[in-house]
Amino acid sequence: MPGDPLQTHVAKTLAHTAPLLGCRFDPTGRYVYAGGEDNKIIRWELATGTKIEFTAHDSWVHSLAFSANGEILISGGYDGRLIWWPATAEKPAPIRIVEAHQGWLRAVAQSPDFKLLASCGNDLKVKLWNLEDGSLLREMIGHERHVYNVAFHPDGKQLASGDLTAKFIHWEVDSGKRVSDFAIASLSKYDAGFMADYGGPYCMVFTADGKRLVAGGITNVTNAFAGIGNPIVVEIDWEAGKDVMTHLTKANINGKTFGLILHPEGFVIGSTGGQAGGHLYFWKPDSKDEFHTLNLGSATRDMSMHPDHLQLATCHHDKNVRISLMAPKVG
Repeated sequence: MPGDPLQTHVAKTLAHTAPLLGCRFDPTGRYVYAGGEDNKIIRWELATGTKIEFTAHDSWVHSLAFSANGEILISGGYDGRLIWWPATAEKPAPIRIVEAHQGWLRAVAQSPDFKLLASCGNDLKVKLWNLEDGSLLREMIGHERHVYNVAFHPDGKQLASGDLTAKFIHWEVDSGKRVSDFAIASLSKYDAGFMADYGGPYCMVFTADGKRLVAGGITNVTNAFAGIGNPIVVEIDWEAGKDVMTHLTKANINGKTFGLILHPEGFVIGSTGGQAGGHLYFWKPDSKDEFHTLNLGSATRDMSMHPDHLQLATCHHDKNVRISLMAPKVG
């Protein structure tokens, strides 16, 4: 069944007791997981709504990744830790705790073959781990500001990382070699009033053919202290390191793009959060303006797509995960 963005609606809401920062469907599509400001990970079974909590982090939990079969969950927190968990256990306890980064761990990404895990954080480092046993394979140093995101190229041999000033580095996975770097000016700005840089890739993913790196964040920043600016998604020519398409919102709402999905049917989906609340935006690859939007109310923090390519999970500041369905309402 193909997705129908114009029919997208919230089909289910899953409640927690603290604001949520990150969310992911597991590879089987049976569960959705979220990380919260109460230092917990929450698992909901979609069919029943059954809720299980995972507790071991000492700070907020944002980043989530899985083994290929979904049996192992890896979480990354602002405590700098990576924790391996039995994803489907009734009483989950950590399998392994790794002190991965000094300061916030900002993001993780699993390789296409699920053998490697990349992480990045405020210690300016990008690290590669053996996903199965948690051993450190190498660390890569080249960023001068907090590293916000990482993404594997579809060939599994290349890695992208992006930092606060929207400087991106192209790494060779096998050697850790720094191949090239480039900056995307629209994704970061220096605020002279507050003497601070603001921006960076809050979400990042490659197109299936690997020709473009797509990154989301904030642009037109007028107040770094209050985070005032507009959501943006930029499509970047990976080989040239140049932006080739910019997606904005017609209303120029206040907020940033926290979640990003490239749907296999060819459209781009962004989830936004900020003073304007939370929205889903749908863009065609060759168009600046969205062709559809859905108001979700509370600010989103992250987004994930179900293996069926019809359901979208967004996690929100109002302590809920919303499951939106890209299909007509039933009944």
